[in-house]
Amino acid sequence: MSPLTLKLDTVHLSDEQFYHLCQNNRELKFERTAKGELIILSPVGGESGNREADLIIDLGIWNRQTGLGYTFSSSTIFKLPNGADRSPDAAWIQGERWQALTPEQRRKFPPIAPDFVIELRSATDDLEMLRSKMQDYMDAGVQLAWLINPQQHPQQQQVEIYRQKQDVEVRNLPTQLSGEDVLPGFSLSLSCY
Repeated sequence: MSPLTLKLDTVHLSDEQFYHLCQNNRELKFERTAKGELIILSPVGGESGNREADLIIDLGIWNRQTGLGYTFSSSTIFKLPNGADRSPDAAWIQGERWQALTPEQRRKFPPIAPDFVIELRSATDDLEMLRSKMQDYMDAGVQLAWLINPQQHPQQQQVEIYRQKQDVEVRNLPTQLSGEDVLPGFSLSLSCY
């Protein structure tokens, strides 16, 4: 099932109302675009869930070894500066930036753009919607982002690498990715995707 996008042209949910909508409907996963469109996301299947978990584990192990920041799962919604509320499949924020938030901001939907995000395309994801989401991240100040298109899409077994003020780099899978200056020493082998 593809994500459902509700056009809420005449309904403007405040941040608090959006937060309560999510809390009162925990069985559903929501996002909100900068235009205020409400997106109801589909759950992922076993293969995508397993791949997502592996990405979070790899990122989390690197983070525990370096102690440089905080790792977040796909259940975390970030309130981006452009008004979008987005939930990447995996995210990381530098420690000082996270600690600068108040306890209340950290408890709810943090009003911060991650430094790094990963989006893993599942069988039901529309590629253009994901690319739009990646642009939201870049506009919000995310430093490095990876959009991974795994083998369930044989015509597009690629990863798109997004960096600030640079053209998108596209690599065919399998490939080795580097966390560059954003995640020093972090690398990810995408040979099993």
